Amino acid sequence: MTPDLSAPSFNAAVLVERNRVLRNTYWLLALSMIPTVLGAWVGLATGITAGLTGFMGLAVFLGGAFGFMFVIEKTKNSAAGVPVLLAFTFFMGLMLSRLVGAVLGLSNGAGLVMTAFAGTGAIFLGMAMLSSIIKRDLTSMGKFLFIGAIMLLVAGVANVFIQSGALMITLAVLAIGIFSAFILYDLKRVQDGSETNYITATLGVYLSLFNVFQSLLMLLGLGGSRDE
Repeated sequence: MTPDLSAPSFNAAVLVERNRVLRNTYWLLALSMIPTVLGAWVGLATGITAGLTGFMGLAVFLGGAFGFMFVIEKTKNSAAGVPVLLAFTFFMGLMLSRLVGAVLGLSNGAGLVMTAFAGTGAIFLGMAMLSSIIKRDLTSMGKFLFIGAIMLLVAGVANVFIQSGALMITLAVLAIGIFSAFILYDLKRVQDGSETNYITATLGVYLSLFNVFQSLLMLLGLGGSRDE
């Protein structure tokens, strides 16, 4: 016997489940900030990532990030999913420590870090509110965002060798736009029921927030260094 999809009880159950996934996503996202900050602090305190420059830094970052994402995908439906995700966010904080350290070395560094954090928070809140207001299906938007992210990655890898300041600024601005849209897209997928796993949803939104924060910090750091 097939369920009556139009029945009020069925619709209510679907809504409850979607809200549960969204609520768990927000909670896990908030929790993931703790190991991220801890990872950045360990990196700053120990200088463990100081030597990860150029191609070596890129190889460690990409290898570690994609390795963790592969394991997260394999464990997302098990009890190990959350710990693996939190370990990943610690790693990402560790990788972020070089940029944070460079910005903190500026005379107004602490203020720039807080500005980037506040800006990222404002973008997240804006996209979260927008995702609850927009009624149209944003599924088709995903492939364009994915293509944009791949192009950013390729250009970013190329810039490791080119070392163009202008290209770096351009990529940072584009990254803020693309990953802000990704936040909207990922949250809307949860609300529409297209994403039913809160670990996967958290991973997507976390990566977007990480890239937005990193890009904002990079832009603010470049601007701050020119003022000195």
